[in-house]
Amino acid sequence: MLSLSQLNGDVLRSLREHFRPLLAYHLFFTVLASAVLLPSVAWTLTSLLGQFGRPVISNAELLDILISPGGVLWLLAAIGLTFLVLYLQQAGMILVAVRPRDNHYRLAWEAFWGSLGRLPALAGLVVVQVGAHLLLILPPVLAISWLYGIFLGGLDPYYVQRVRPPAMWQFLAVSLPLALVWASIAATLYFRWILALPLVVLEALGPMRALKRSHRLTRSRRRPIAAAVILLLIAIVALPFLITALFDRIFTPMLWWLPERNAVLIPAMLAYLSGYVLLTLAVTFVGIAANSLLSACLYLRLVHREPRPPRPGADSHPGHWAWAVELGVIAFAISQAWLIVNSFELRDEVMITAHRGSSMAAPENTMAAIEQAILDGADFTEIDVRLTADDQVILYHDRTLQRLTGDPRNVRDLTLEELQQFDVGSWFGDAFVGEHMPTLDEALARTRTQSPLMIDLKPDPGRELDLVDAVLESLAQENQARQNCREQESQPPEGCGSDDVHDDVLVATMSPSLVREIKAREPQLRTTLLAQFVLPGTLDRSSFDALGLRHNRVSDAEIRAARYYGYELHTWTVNNRARMSQLIDMGVDNIITDRPDLLAELLHDRRELSDGALLLVKLRNWLRN
Repeated sequence: MLSLSQLNGDVLRSLREHFRPLLAYHLFFTVLASAVLLPSVAWTLTSLLGQFGRPVISNAELLDILISPGGVLWLLAAIGLTFLVLYLQQAGMILVAVRPRDNHYRLAWEAFWGSLGRLPALAGLVVVQVGAHLLLILPPVLAISWLYGIFLGGLDPYYVQRVRPPAMWQFLAVSLPLALVWASIAATLYFRWILALPLVVLEALGPMRALKRSHRLTRSRRRPIAAAVILLLIAIVALPFLITALFDRIFTPMLWWLPERNAVLIPAMLAYLSGYVLLTLAVTFVGIAANSLLSACLYLRLVHREPRPPRPGADSHPGHWAWAVELGVIAFAISQAWLIVNSFELRDEVMITAHRGSSMAAPENTMAAIEQAILDGADFTEIDVRLTADDQVILYHDRTLQRLTGDPRNVRDLTLEELQQFDVGSWFGDAFVGEHMPTLDEALARTRTQSPLMIDLKPDPGRELDLVDAVLESLAQENQARQNCREQESQPPEGCGSDDVHDDVLVATMSPSLVREIKAREPQLRTTLLAQFVLPGTLDRSSFDALGLRHNRVSDAEIRAARYYGYELHTWTVNNRARMSQLIDMGVDNIITDRPDLLAELLHDRRELSDGALLLVKLRNWLRN
């Protein structure tokens, strides 16, 4: 009989008794993966993406790519190569666990080469096993897409996201059973094939024979296997959070008790970060090793009737090599800690952009929100602009009037006069009853000397260039208004704004082609390309002045790219003080927020900190990232 307690005991004993060879193999494989495998995979996928010849910076563009023949090829290659690297890693650990030798590190090296020798068979297993799961998921995806079109296809996606109408809940209620049926079938198939990898590695079986034999061996034993897999998965997911919380609870408070002198703080932080890096490496290794050992121990139980891999021999431990490897890991942790501490800059600033004005304090895209943004100290006020039926530029975000007024009509189908009859303030509160939709000309006039505008273009399909023309015309009229102001003797020059409004405003769009069009017409006008994400290898990063990323897509790699290509990195939409602090320390140039007052307060508080206190704040933010 196979029980959950037996499997868990086997995995824990195997991990303890084979810790050093498993660790050595993990280091061997990590070096190879970092130096060769992962760069090769990344280069291959980036090269495939480059063949499309167009940027992928939004969910819609990603979907368009993925449903094309070339996109399907890229997706299959990405999934296949990713799983091949994972299978190689697990194959070597399985070989370590079941083949004890005199020398742990020779065993790790042999397992490393043994797993590479099974590369063709492992690739075949990936094609069959992963391919079967992809085919299995295709029908529910198509069905859910069809249901989405029925329930939500005619609604503005932003309206659905913010208002969550009854149609959305109806769609989820109908789609959820399909997802649950798929999940149960996929899980059954996974448990049925869980021994395929060790069978390919240890018995040199072909992929199809390994899958069939795994099915026979696991028949009638899937309940304890499922319980072991689920329990292990929960442990692997929970362990990093638990360890980090304990580390933060026990050791982090000690840093705040230290005197704020760099001679004390720097060594203490190095020790703290070195311990954190070592702990992170250990948790990562334990998770990967335990997952591999589960299939190895299950194989031994069901095939050879052995409770666990044999205990290593008493003379199998080469102490000097073991200490050398472990000292190398410690040296690596200390070097990483040194790099982290030296990357901290004590004084840094960020621009504040009020998203649709101060839209937490006043109704979005109204003059009240713009006025509040000025009072809150925003460096820029972001507004959304659309074209009316009579080609006027008006401030409004959504395609339809549904969310703010309850009217389902499109903005593009109504004239400026008709649109300004709508009350777009009463939904926010009684204090804003009667707020109308302002024009771009009104917004430019109000921000002439304070908090210049970031103008986010929201074009309707087929009218993109018309919107660009209308916005540029408004900017030209604003320049003329400023010139007329300066010619009036009664008006002081500083009250008329700068000589050229093009030097003040930013124009933002999610369309790279519109960025190029704007730059061709007005080279001095600064542009921001807004992106939900950037798929590597698809974007020309030399065509804009700033890249605006969703805040959860900001990474060290994006920061480095911005510095390399010389553009600013903006991020949206951030309303949490802790997240603002993190992004400042990551190095973004501009934070777009509904709460400019909160960001202004945070920047003021950071300026008041001593160097030592600010250093600790940066350390805390690094740990949170």
